[in-house]
Amino acid sequence: MRIIFAGTPEFAVPSLQLLLESGHEICAVYTQPDRPSGRGRKLQASPIKILAVAAGIPVFQPLTLKTSEDFQQISSFNADLMVVVAYGMILTEAVLEVPKLGCINVHASLLPRWRGAAPIQRSLLAGDQKTGVTIMQIVRKLDAGDMLHKETCVIEPSDTASTLHDKLAVLGATGLSKVLRQIEAGSLDPEVQNEALVTYAEKLEKSTAVIDWTQSAEELALKVRGLNAWPVAQTLYQDKVLRIWQALPIIDDFSATMEPSVVRCKDKNMDVVTGDGFLRLLEVQLPGGKRMPIQAFLSAHDVDGVKLG
Repeated sequence: MRIIFAGTPEFAVPSLQLLLESGHEICAVYTQPDRPSGRGRKLQASPIKILAVAAGIPVFQPLTLKTSEDFQQISSFNADLMVVVAYGMILTEAVLEVPKLGCINVHASLLPRWRGAAPIQRSLLAGDQKTGVTIMQIVRKLDAGDMLHKETCVIEPSDTASTLHDKLAVLGATGLSKVLRQIEAGSLDPEVQNEALVTYAEKLEKSTAVIDWTQSAEELALKVRGLNAWPVAQTLYQDKVLRIWQALPIIDDFSATMEPSVVRCKDKNMDVVTGDGFLRLLEVQLPGGKRMPIQAFLSAHDVDGVKLG
């Protein structure tokens, strides 16, 4: 098949790599325009652009896909299929109708749960026991197309949004390969999404990272995991932002006698009182510094009895 690929971040890389090795003809790659990045604010190519250029595939980076020129360009490739993975741009109805077999998307959740921008993080924040990827047909309504295939992944207690991202990126490529074979064999069996089961994964904001110590230790531990590696859960320590990279909930009735946000240091641990239990901080970071294990932080800071936030 002649395939157009549209994707931008690291999550899309395994899927493009799969296509490059599949024997299908990748006639064009679409990705977001280069963005300023790092302290020098130099323009940085997306991971997908870097991979496509290295493979000798033509790369296109339009600001939108809404102009007649964009439509004509996509039409000129005479593609059979368009594969979209975390492209970051809405496709118009006209574009969706260009490929002969339509457009399909690799989405990082078990639809219809967690439609939207941040499915990986929201699954962790909600305490889901499993997640996965869904290969679906793209329609105009957000993540509402028929489901073509699912790959399931257990969420381990040690998983963060970062580790789950990497697992699901690989699973996305696995699922995509199966769907491509089904398309070629004419054996697709699309499943309509049950609208009664839909939940939405709202976009993360920096404000999402601020910890409310009146929440339970269990909720806050999920928050730490779900916001690693962005925007990273945070609180205030001596008017400085203290980022919390790893933490564990400690169920202890003694916390009920203490005020939320107060630190208790015991046996070389840093436990913070929450609305229910303690949150044991394991890895933290101060502004301008590196991530450090809590023992290193405690060796330089006397925090017993200090209030955070």
